[in-house]
Amino acid sequence: MGSYDDIIDLPHHVSATRPHMPITDRAAQFSPFAALTKHGEAIVETARLTWERKELTEDAKADIELRLNLLAKQIARQPQVSITYFQPDEMKDGGSYITVAGIVIKIDVYDHIVVMLDKTKIPIKNIFEINGEMFAGMD
Repeated sequence: MGSYDDIIDLPHHVSATRPHMPITDRAAQFSPFAALTKHGEAIVETARLTWERKELTEDAKADIELRLNLLAKQIARQPQVSITYFQPDEMKDGGSYITVAGIVIKIDVYDHIVVMLDKTKIPIKNIFEINGEMFAGMD
């Protein structure tokens, strides 16, 4: 004989003083409780990939500096270039490599940035590669 054998076959209790609540209203009682509201966002953030910043060799740094100097001399001609640079991640270690293509309008040696026509500002220290027709034959 089990613990509930004496009540297992009794009919379901129905209140004589309160009306029966519809099942949709019963479920609504518990919907405001969301213990894991930010859990899904945390999982997505954890799964998002970042890459480590690659260290440039001295030769690669010298090549970027040479290309920036050539670009600075030709800036009035508005040369079309593509620049690949490292964008540090604001949320966790690492970041991503971004390539932008367009016209350079300014190389700011005081703020150490390259400004593109579309107002993109690229920190010179984060530049990984600069390419364009004006550099043909340098590779």
